[in-house]
Amino acid sequence: MTTPKKTKGRQKIEMTKIVDQKSLAVTFSKRHHGLLSKANELSTLCGVDLAIIIFSPTKKPISFGHPSVEAIIDRYLEQLPPPNPSMSQFMESYRNANIQELSRQLTNMTAQLDVEKKTAEELDRIKKARQDRNWWDAPIETLSIDQLEKLKVGMLELKKNSEMQAERLMAEAANTTTPIIPRFGSAGVDGAGPST
Repeated sequence: MTTPKKTKGRQKIEMTKIVDQKSLAVTFSKRHHGLLSKANELSTLCGVDLAIIIFSPTKKPISFGHPSVEAIIDRYLEQLPPPNPSMSQFMESYRNANIQELSRQLTNMTAQLDVEKKTAEELDRIKKARQDRNWWDAPIETLSIDQLEKLKVGMLELKKNSEMQAERLMAEAANTTTPIIPRFGSAGVDGAGPST
């Protein structure tokens, strides 16, 4: 008597792209190592030259080649039929047009860069001239002894002028006459008392 199977056994996996990024990374890691191992076995057992180039899901290139990837690619390219002459002329003219366009763009950008450099130099010159002219706006630590003396004299003069202005304004305020407010007594508003 045979016992029934408790598991489904080996199932066929549907071949679709794995959506989950973590599962995708694990599967790629396992499968690409297996592929490279089989390629190495094939090269060793059969004595064949081969090259494999893989780009991982993170766009990292992985390659294996026997004797080397470059040697296999060079050998493959040598065996390709020579390109069509009319096609090569077309490709050459296309390449030249691209080079001319890139050269024109480079010339324009170089000219713009020169203009920007000249503008920056002019702004630096104006800034330096303004700093030389208005030296008192510079940080106090950068001033020379003569400049500090001039600044001290100027500040004392400013203090004296502001004190004089304040005194003048206070004197003007004291000299202005205040309006006379009539007093109301028992005589009434017009000064006449009640008639008896």
